[in-house]
Amino acid sequence: MLFFFQLLIILLSTKIAGDLCVMLGQPAVLGKLIVGIVIGPAVLGWVQNSDMLQAFSQIGVLLLMFIAGLETDVQELNRNRNSSVSVAVGGIIFPLIGGYAGGQLMGLGQAESLFLGLLFSATSVSISVQTLKDLGQLKSRESVTILGAAIVDDILVVILLAFLMSFFVGGGDVSLGLLIGKKVLFFALILVLGWKVVPWIMKRFAPLRVSETVTSAALIICFGFSYLAESLQIAGIIGAFAAGIAIAQTNFKKEVEHKLEPIAYAVFVPVFFVSIGVSVTFNGIMEQLPLIAGLTIMAVLTKIIGCGLGARVTGFSWNSSIRIGAGMISRGEVALIIAAIGLEMNLLPQDFFTSVVIVVILTTLITPPLLKKLFGERKELASNKGETMSV
Repeated sequence: MLFFFQLLIILLSTKIAGDLCVMLGQPAVLGKLIVGIVIGPAVLGWVQNSDMLQAFSQIGVLLLMFIAGLETDVQELNRNRNSSVSVAVGGIIFPLIGGYAGGQLMGLGQAESLFLGLLFSATSVSISVQTLKDLGQLKSRESVTILGAAIVDDILVVILLAFLMSFFVGGGDVSLGLLIGKKVLFFALILVLGWKVVPWIMKRFAPLRVSETVTSAALIICFGFSYLAESLQIAGIIGAFAAGIAIAQTNFKKEVEHKLEPIAYAVFVPVFFVSIGVSVTFNGIMEQLPLIAGLTIMAVLTKIIGCGLGARVTGFSWNSSIRIGAGMISRGEVALIIAAIGLEMNLLPQDFFTSVVIVVILTTLITPPLLKKLFGERKELASNKGETMSV
């Protein structure tokens, strides 16, 4: 019963907050993130974290990335593969160095400092995807590069995490070769499944004499790919994104997109946005404000500089490079998962755990207005250019 009341509060507050943000010239997603903090334990306490909330949240982020896959131009993604790799590498090296330096200044040991750097190397583009979708920029070259870079980033960070743990935790119970093999196996499987199995499933489900067979088939593929990704130690959102791309190559793309978006954005996606704010707590925050401010500045700048330089060396203009760097700032749920692993493995001290979580959430809150400013300026320039040409 309590969850139904919380769901009521979430849906009502996210729609109102999103509309207010749009009125103020900001992406709707920013209001949804902020309202999660307001109605969560940090302020009003109307919504508490729970297993049910997390389950709805997980479905929401999977559907969000699945829809992003549906709207992704595969040819454009392939054309920008070198840029995506370059952006991902730059977006790992700079935060890794910055996080390590921050750990040393905080008095952490070598292992803890390296872990902190690795944590801030992670990227979660689910918030960026929603913001770019709100701005009508999801199919731009910069957005496609951001999505590609996020996939590479996820793989490299997990491999580096395993490498770090094999040295400092349990003395080698993590097989690096096995981990890399799982990544290769995952991409080999999704290529085969996306090419042969997905079209077959969609065609076989379409004529069944029950309701919404195409939509059900799409969800089966989405959750199946996500499960496959998680079982091979890759983020489930990567599997969902790959499933969206696979279905986008079939004749059922428009129908799936038309039927699935209302399901996702009516219930599950709003819960995902709120769940981020619900994890915020302000207990003991005043004593660590300088630390939180310093780590936040480091987290933002290292992604903009690292990813921006990675984009620049592969031919993007400085303006586009900065946009790509901004799109990679959000650490989101990926960094939160890594932080939890670090706490469990004693690679992240308990005293700093809350501060790190707050920094991760701040990077998520910073991303939408920053992307709005950067991409909004480009749209305005394009509009002015169009007016000039028409004159």
